[in-house]
Amino acid sequence: LDSRRSALVIISHDRRFLSNLSRSTAWLDRGQISQIDRGFSAFEAWRDEVLAEEERDQHKLDRKIVNEEHWLRYGVSGRRKRNVKRLGNLQALRDQRRNYRAAAGNANLAAAEADKSGKLIIEAKNIGRTYGERKIVDGFSIRVQRGDRIGIVGPNGAGKTTLVDMLTGAKPPDTGTIRFGANIEMATLDQHRESLDPKSTLAEALTGGRGDSVMVGGKPKHVVSYMKDFLFAQEQMRTPLEVLSGGERGRLMLARALAKPSNLLVLDEPTNDLDLETLDVLEEMLGDYEGTVILISHDRDFLDRVVTSVIAPEGDGRWIEYAGGYTDMLAQRGADLKREAVKTAAVERDKDATASAPSGTSKRRLNFNEKHALETLPKTIAKLQAEIAKQQRHLDDPNLYRKDRKKFEQASAALSKAQMELEAAEDKWLELEVLREEIEQA
Repeated sequence: LDSRRSALVIISHDRRFLSNLSRSTAWLDRGQISQIDRGFSAFEAWRDEVLAEEERDQHKLDRKIVNEEHWLRYGVSGRRKRNVKRLGNLQALRDQRRNYRAAAGNANLAAAEADKSGKLIIEAKNIGRTYGERKIVDGFSIRVQRGDRIGIVGPNGAGKTTLVDMLTGAKPPDTGTIRFGANIEMATLDQHRESLDPKSTLAEALTGGRGDSVMVGGKPKHVVSYMKDFLFAQEQMRTPLEVLSGGERGRLMLARALAKPSNLLVLDEPTNDLDLETLDVLEEMLGDYEGTVILISHDRDFLDRVVTSVIAPEGDGRWIEYAGGYTDMLAQRGADLKREAVKTAAVERDKDATASAPSGTSKRRLNFNEKHALETLPKTIAKLQAEIAKQQRHLDDPNLYRKDRKKFEQASAALSKAQMELEAAEDKWLELEVLREEIEQA
């Protein structure tokens, strides 16, 4: 994207991605848009200054109202016309204070911690797992000790979740051995939110459908109070989960996972759909957590701020642990995972093309199907984007679920299908475009 000459409008919570690409930043907050002519790397400091200035202004307003109310009680005298005007000004100040819409605030994330585990958490020796003839994990060994924060990265489909499932005992390895330490209490967060019943309400998801209390660290806490810790309003208690936004579902899953006493947190894509402020609070919570953390994430900035080591795939089932965060891993490894995957795929395609080409052919060329796809995919992508916009307009109606539940479900299904097809089309187009450029440069 950075090499393109066209303009870009990017919506993202990925701080590293935004810092690398943006040159100006628009901030949508409480229905208002503010903009700075600097990239995202300067945004957070600027935002904090704006909020601090706003807080100072509100403090001055409060002081001014107090002074005017003191005058009203003890100093009304003299000319009636002037006093009436001053009373009007006081009423205007009160209206301004009453109508002020403060920032939503930050989530109050805290993990319920169990008794301390033993020093050794997990010891894996030469574990392996295959699907058919494909090696997912081959001969991997690691010792996880109390207090470690381990990040697992890699392209989609590389086997990150499979590796975590073996390390946590959810799935046995085909080869090798795994030994677990003493007194381990594990809490997990899955990336697909599969444990959520879309028909249940927010309160039922937190309480298990029993009463109005949530067990947090073994102690009851009223569900409304616990909801507010994760930025949910009391009015959302009876909201069906199927109408929650992606970010709200992410916060709900965190609320469920963190309520369980644990000394081992296993988080699969915990940052999906979380806003920047909640990301900051999650980072602080994990920093204060005394137990052990194993997490899967594509958020490079989050990994750099949280983990003490990174496990990355090296191809053919090999996984290697690197000390430090994502940036440290790249410095040791010497290549970006995605870039390496694209290069590997291109090499494999070239090998296949060379093997199938006549002996006199020396240069790889796009075949008919690849050329046709390059020409037609942009139109397909545009149609899918239009379909997504159309279904999103339907879902933007806050009363749609109440007025026509069937139409809401149809729009939701159509939106999900179009989004999946769009992602596949964009990936295919990008792959072919990279191939075309490589052929032209050869």
